[in-house]
Amino acid sequence: MTSDRKAAIAAYKERKTIAGIFVVRCTATSETWVGQSPNLEKIQNRIWFSLRQGSHTCRSLQAAWTAHGPDSLTFAECERLEHEEIAYVRDALLKERVLHWRTELGAKTI
Repeated sequence: MTSDRKAAIAAYKERKTIAGIFVVRCTATSETWVGQSPNLEKIQNRIWFSLRQGSHTCRSLQAAWTAHGPDSLTFAECERLEHEEIAYVRDALLKERVLHWRTELGAKTI
């Protein structure tokens, strides 16, 4: 393995992830879902993949995808959390903030 490749792998492993709250909206039905993720940069891809497979665990979101198609759903970040080294503290903050946004937007939880 070359030193460039080793350096690239090490940099990839050490990169910081951004935790936060996101919202998915259906433009056809005005339904809204709120979720949390320890990695906001990758969560949309993960959700869209499971929806395409027909295997998303949130039945109402899967039903909206199936009925109206992918073009009817939008994804947006609600809030980014400050970097927190301790996973327990980060997870507690995520739970607290997702409840806030769920109430604020009148949304369902993903």
